[in-house]
Amino acid sequence: MRLPAWLAQHLAALRALLVLTVLTGLIYPLAVLGIAQIPGLKHHATGSPVHRGGTTVASALIGQSFTGPDGKPLVQYFQTRPSAAGDGYDPTATAASNLGPESVVDTVPDPALTAAGKQDENAKQSLLTRVCARSKAAGDLDGVDGRRPYCTTDGVGAVLGVFHRDGLTGPVTRVVSLNQACPAAPFLSTYQGVAVQCAVYGEDYAKAVVTPIRGDAPARPAVPADAVTASGSGLDPDISPAYANLQATRIAKARGADVATIRKLIDEHTTGRALGFMGEPSVNAVQLNLALDQKYPLHQ
Repeated sequence: MRLPAWLAQHLAALRALLVLTVLTGLIYPLAVLGIAQIPGLKHHATGSPVHRGGTTVASALIGQSFTGPDGKPLVQYFQTRPSAAGDGYDPTATAASNLGPESVVDTVPDPALTAAGKQDENAKQSLLTRVCARSKAAGDLDGVDGRRPYCTTDGVGAVLGVFHRDGLTGPVTRVVSLNQACPAAPFLSTYQGVAVQCAVYGEDYAKAVVTPIRGDAPARPAVPADAVTASGSGLDPDISPAYANLQATRIAKARGADVATIRKLIDEHTTGRALGFMGEPSVNAVQLNLALDQKYPLHQ
């Protein structure tokens, strides 16, 4: 007996659904799970957990913030790169800041809220100011020059809003340091003979020509780029050997160890380029800090 066309089509679709469900919902996942149990792969497939004393204390794939209850860096630990994932290294909120190189102007906070000790949710730091602030903080922490091009000495983007008589051209009539809210003193006193003003909350500077000022910072900053920029995932546990070695003197002092031995520990935890030519050498800061606690424990 020949089935009606509509019924034959539905039965064919049902068979295809069952076959694909078995293939993609059972056979394929079980095959991948079986392959993941192969020695050498199992550790990575289970999240690369790091154990100490029988307890899982970290994942080698996810960074951590080595800060105190006040949010300040703990001087006895290597600091990792910044994170834009949630409150920092949150696997459930993995993300980047999505700010690009043209993000140079801040949205200054409401001074009334600041004076009251409150946070202005509408205020926003540009990528440039974030980089400047992080570089200054890292420099202060490790006793090096934290200055960067296009940054002010107080750690914000050195950006002027320049008003011209004829819009984009003509003599300069007014200059505002866009990222330094009043009553801050502008990083420049004058620009092309015109006094530089601090930024006033609520004023519209849309007609100003945004003008970054390079300043006299060294061409190669002492603080490496990975110390001031977050990774795309916000979970990266790796830092550059340059950033790790920058922190060696501080770590040695805090741990009562010799700087040379700390640098040797860094070398032992440095991974070369993938396949010998891809990427850059890196140091897993989480594993490095765990090794630091093992070899040079803090005295209570």
